[in-house]
Amino acid sequence: MAGNNICILKITSTIFAILILSSNFMITPIMSQEFSREVSMEEMGMKTEKLSHLHFYFHDIVRGRHPTAFRVAESAITNSSTTRFGFVEIIDDVLTLGPNISSKIVGRAQGMYASADLNNLGLLMVLNYVFTEGKFNGSTLSILGRNAVFSAVREMPIVGGSGVFRFA
Repeated sequence: MAGNNICILKITSTIFAILILSSNFMITPIMSQEFSREVSMEEMGMKTEKLSHLHFYFHDIVRGRHPTAFRVAESAITNSSTTRFGFVEIIDDVLTLGPNISSKIVGRAQGMYASADLNNLGLLMVLNYVFTEGKFNGSTLSILGRNAVFSAVREMPIVGGSGVFRFA
């Protein structure tokens, strides 16, 4: 317990020192060694970086007997907007090996998308790709970014992952 008290006093006195220095408009690095440090891939249990090429089909079904996307919100102008601005859909879509929905399911796309552009159809996508097959079973990729719907090629940022995609 005494060790904890000493640690708390040390942190408190450092914070006090930072407050005093910042009130005098002086910038002095304090404890930067303890706040941040370089970590080797070996320390994190990681090997060299690998590149994986994933190819699957995303089935977003908004109508019919078994929809996988459900509108949960809309703005006052959604129905009169040419871009359907302000709608929000929650999804649980299948990811398949082939273009046909009856193809083997390899995972699910779970999350939401929203119309976030007044002038062009552009969706804000917040998704987790949850893989259920093969070496990726149980792993996820997290996507956050803009989907320019009418673009032939779309690039979506991967902001994280789990399992084999940890630190993606």
